[in-house]
Amino acid sequence: MAETADHGGGVRSIRVPIPDNPLGHTLVYVVDTDRGPVLVDTGWDDPDSWDTLAEGLTACGTSATEIHGVVVTHHHPDHHGLSGKVRETSGAWVAMHAADTAIVRRTRETRPEQWFSYMAAKLAAAGAPEDHLAPLRAARGRGRLPGFSPALPDREIAPGELLDLAGRRLRAIWTPGHTPGHVCLHLEEEHPAGLPGHGRLFSGDHLLPEITPHIGLYEDPDDTTVTDPLGDYLDSLERVGRLGPAEVFPAHQHMFTDASARVGELLAHHQDRLTGLLALLGTPLTPWQLAERMEWNRPWDEIPYGSRNIAVSEAEAHVRRLVKTGRAEAVPGTDPVTYVAV
Repeated sequence: MAETADHGGGVRSIRVPIPDNPLGHTLVYVVDTDRGPVLVDTGWDDPDSWDTLAEGLTACGTSATEIHGVVVTHHHPDHHGLSGKVRETSGAWVAMHAADTAIVRRTRETRPEQWFSYMAAKLAAAGAPEDHLAPLRAARGRGRLPGFSPALPDREIAPGELLDLAGRRLRAIWTPGHTPGHVCLHLEEEHPAGLPGHGRLFSGDHLLPEITPHIGLYEDPDDTTVTDPLGDYLDSLERVGRLGPAEVFPAHQHMFTDASARVGELLAHHQDRLTGLLALLGTPLTPWQLAERMEWNRPWDEIPYGSRNIAVSEAEAHVRRLVKTGRAEAVPGTDPVTYVAV
């Protein structure tokens, strides 16, 4: 049975399960408009998830065939996964920021051998040991991708724009960091219960009540630009903090009200982590060696294979912030590259 909630003012939510994932579910929001319901995110592409979404829409007084549009906060499969099936069922448009649409397009066009080769090279450059690289090298000839074929959006979300939702004021706030094209959506309408603040915010994964979102690397293999995703995220957090919404609707866990306090906690967390990394970088280390020494939610030996890749990506994102702010530098001539505090 689908779990739904009515948040007033023509906004409801559905808990759509994520299979075999500790997050448990994605909160899909149903926003009433004068042209029909619009979804904020859709959930994971899985038969049980689809059944739950369809049941939830019925419980909300609508159906999958009546969806007018889908606004995707970011391209990750627990948010964008069912967008294609919703569009096939209803004819709905699907909107996403151009930076994440580019990742979707690249994912759809990348051949399996390219993806495995790129990941192996990227991890080798970060200092991953050969026993970690071996499964990727072996998978190159097997002709399968470990991901999905996500739906290509047909509308672009422009930062700062009011979305074309008849009868509503929903403004796109570009919040890069978790992904390059992550957007939050600010419902610029009075809170239906009169809570103090400025409207309500659909925050995707940018601002969660108890979880620190993953900040890693999303790069085009053909683009040599050195990105700074953590710097982008910290700037985005401050931007959202200044909005002062009365209530936040995140994509996971539960709704909350004090956005500014949560922004402060996340800013402090990353500053503490950067300070801790500086201490570790008294000795030159690769991103892999840094990840091994960082504090995670479990000991490094217990972190699964795929999660180690994510951890190394996050370690490198933090190192890049230290390099950009002049607190660390790459050691010349090292291969794989090591970093040291300055």
